[in-house]
Amino acid sequence: MQWRKVLVVDDEPDMLEILGYNLRQEGYEPLLASDGKEALALAKTHQPATILLDIMMPGMDGIELCKRLRAMPETRDSFIVFLTARSEEYVEMAGFEAGADDFLVKPIRPRALLSRLKALERRLTTPQRIEAGPLRLEPDEYAVYKNNQPIPLSKKEFELLATLMSRPYKYFSREMLLERIWGPDTYVIPRTVDVHIRKIREKIGSEYIETLKGVGYRFVPEAVV
Repeated sequence: MQWRKVLVVDDEPDMLEILGYNLRQEGYEPLLASDGKEALALAKTHQPATILLDIMMPGMDGIELCKRLRAMPETRDSFIVFLTARSEEYVEMAGFEAGADDFLVKPIRPRALLSRLKALERRLTTPQRIEAGPLRLEPDEYAVYKNNQPIPLSKKEFELLATLMSRPYKYFSREMLLERIWGPDTYVIPRTVDVHIRKIREKIGSEYIETLKGVGYRFVPEAVV
């Protein structure tokens, strides 16, 4: 994948033109698609690092397209950001369930979007390897292993787990995790954290992350011994 390649998928020609222009002005390489079929073809050929995806589209909607992109080896690790005029909670939850990393509500402000893209490039810090029992987190590989077997995590799931593992026993509130992982200016509801925690537990085991109602989540190393 190349960081400068950004796939934009929207059935509104004006939106494609505006976003494409602004991305080019900042040195990005925009790939523009007006429907799901075209988007899949471009994604397979160019392997974009970031995908800006409208939800409400005729034919294949954004949710279904996101699922297909996550299933493709060329884009399973790409950042997928939904662009939508719909802000209902169930739409956002469906987007994250499908594998989205971020969520922006239209009308999109180009300067704010470009700021978000730049933040995506520098979001992941480079801490040392973290080990806890059979779990091993390798930041340079963006990977987690359990008993030396790779555990498939999305980027947000990885960053969330890395945050918890970096400070064992410390409780992180939803608000703290939202700000650290999604950023202070992102429109994301607190339940988003719960969805990602649930997915992490399903993949690595529920005993690794403790919940204290009304407080937050923490990673407990001895739980994995």
